[in-house]
Amino acid sequence: MKDAFGSPQSLLILGGTSEIGLATARRLIARRARTVWLAGRPSPALDTAADRLAALGADVRTVAFDALDPASHEEALGKVFAQGDIDMVLLAFGVLGDQAHDEAEPLAAVRVAQTNYTGAVSAGLVCAGALQTQGHGSLVVLSSVAGERARRADFIYGSSKAGLDAFAQGLGDAMQGTGVQVMVVRPGFVRSRAAARRDETPLATTPEAVAAAIELGLRRRSETVWVPGALRVVMSALRHLPRPLFRRLPV
Repeated sequence: MKDAFGSPQSLLILGGTSEIGLATARRLIARRARTVWLAGRPSPALDTAADRLAALGADVRTVAFDALDPASHEEALGKVFAQGDIDMVLLAFGVLGDQAHDEAEPLAAVRVAQTNYTGAVSAGLVCAGALQTQGHGSLVVLSSVAGERARRADFIYGSSKAGLDAFAQGLGDAMQGTGVQVMVVRPGFVRSRAAARRDETPLATTPEAVAAAIELGLRRRSETVWVPGALRVVMSALRHLPRPLFRRLPV
């Protein structure tokens, strides 16, 4: 179980090759985490990620998980919780998509929505239920500032994150009094392999910075974490701009 400082001993990362997920695992292993589950599609990349974390001194295990196959989530994730309590679940999977391509190919847009929202709803409910059964634990959900207000440049991705964000907030309310904490993390542009082909936006951050914010949020038992913190003020202003003016901004 977590100690008095909110540092988990065991964690499950949904999206086992996520750069933010792995940066978080490394940070928590350096504290006191000793059991790490990486959930993702079986691949050499997943095996390599597990080996690298194991080299840091943790007991690292993998489990086959596909966000696009919700029917399999209860069985796949149930195997993890059957092995012992999990102090923290990090929902870190998701796809950025390609806005221009996805607008022209509706099935591609649907895949973004199914991965980022439908798959997350399924996995989030399964994990929240398991955490509630064991009586403790944290569910950390990686949202995005893109979900705060739809932009012309990425409204397909942004709308999927908006749905995820609303779901996670509601789930957090549902978990009140159960011993389960739900924390929503809203990073801005994250410098990562997935975003390498996108233009960087102001207040960009890194996987390591997001990991540090997650750890701090766990200790503070925060419900919402912005990375960097200045985005809270920026997005509050942008959220209330009239649409004609918002459309003219280079965001």
